[in-house]
Amino acid sequence: MGKGLIGCGVIAVIALVLVVSAVGSYNTLVELDEGVDNAWSQVENVYQRRADLIPNLVATVKGAAEFEKDTFTQVVEARAKVGQINFESAPDAAQLQQFEAAQSQLSSALSRLLVVVEKYPELKATEAFRDLQAQLEGTENRISVERKRFNDATLVYNKTRRRFPTVLLASLMGFDDKPYFEAVPGAEEPPKVEF
Repeated sequence: MGKGLIGCGVIAVIALVLVVSAVGSYNTLVELDEGVDNAWSQVENVYQRRADLIPNLVATVKGAAEFEKDTFTQVVEARAKVGQINFESAPDAAQLQQFEAAQSQLSSALSRLLVVVEKYPELKATEAFRDLQAQLEGTENRISVERKRFNDATLVYNKTRRRFPTVLLASLMGFDDKPYFEAVPGAEEPPKVEF
């Protein structure tokens, strides 16, 4: 009977270690998944800041360049498309691609708006425009930083998710890999805007 109790005790200890390990892995995955969602929220936050600055920028430029209506319409439409894309958590690969396409259209429209500004030197000299341009440039830098942080959080999550034995638990519990932000084709060459 002593050997049977020792055998049961060993099995109980092994089972306890496995349960504690599984609980720890699950909790780690939940924490990292929330970290990715939090990083995504920050990305959306800075993109929203950019979207919030656009009406002021458009209004400032529009006052000086009233007959450039096509450009203004494109900026407003691109901003509206961006505003229609919302996710409750970090997006999957297809959603991220949709989000990036809309943001790319908005960036392109903003570039065209800045080209319009080149035609109006008196506009570039106004304090309101300079302030808005500085805020927009700062926001673009924030977007870059937050996208990097999102990719960093995604990297940690994906690495942890793929480690053995966590990968077994992750598959059972529905923790899938998260997509990264990737450069869009043509993004290697920055737009050429001269002032």
